[in-house]
Amino acid sequence: MTLLERLATLYPEASRRSIKQWLLAGRVIVDAAVARDGRASIADGARVGLRSSGGTQHRHEAAFPSSLRKIHEDDHILVIDKPPGLLAIATERERERTAYRLVWDYLAARRPPTRPFIVHRLDRETSGLLVFAKTPAAKQHLQAQFAARSAEREYVAVVEGRVPREHGTLESRLAEDRALRVRAAPAGKVAITHYRVRARRRDATVLALTLGTGRRHQIRVQLADLGHPIVGDRAHGSRTDAFGRLALHACRLSVVHPTTGRRVTFESTPPPGWV
Repeated sequence: MTLLERLATLYPEASRRSIKQWLLAGRVIVDAAVARDGRASIADGARVGLRSSGGTQHRHEAAFPSSLRKIHEDDHILVIDKPPGLLAIATERERERTAYRLVWDYLAARRPPTRPFIVHRLDRETSGLLVFAKTPAAKQHLQAQFAARSAEREYVAVVEGRVPREHGTLESRLAEDRALRVRAAPAGKVAITHYRVRARRRDATVLALTLGTGRRHQIRVQLADLGHPIVGDRAHGSRTDAFGRLALHACRLSVVHPTTGRRVTFESTPPPGWV
């Protein structure tokens, strides 16, 4: 990635002309040094920032990535609304276009710079709430809640067919094979998902789901095994694609704040037409 491309990502509202003017004026800082060549290649971990016209650097000057929506930010946590189609963190095949990379660039461009820490994940195809820690202590505090299952997570899914019961609990054992596909397996790890019906359609059901455990793909696999795959989930047997995407959205997240000790709850409205 060139410096010009990185600046365009960090400051999406700025025109190309404005970015070039910043470079000429010596306002762009890369790893604490003034940079003027927009064609220069920038390392993945380089810290890119922007000085004010008076020469000072401001903590809140970095623009938030336009492809994400900020739900909440303080000195310890950052909560975002991730769009579908974007990885939460890097894989062997994709290391640049991830929510983590976008948040990293945003925080690294601030003064003083900070860095994000992964707490939990969402599938690439799943949209909704994702929390990052901004300090090692906050990371440990939040991850302990996820491990203890005290962090509350609610999803909305549109599934194929009419689910007969108004509410229920799905419990199974899941395991990953060598191709990283998740399947039910007697020797797998326990996965628990609670559901209730939010709405009924002629050929589909809208479910609210809360996690008892946080296994990879557990909602998708368990609903498919129930005979009601999520709409758009071709990998797990869906035959319809009414929304042009996987119809799964993380709509509610509730945790105990790592410094105040108070429970904080964040919400994200499901996409139009789902509920």
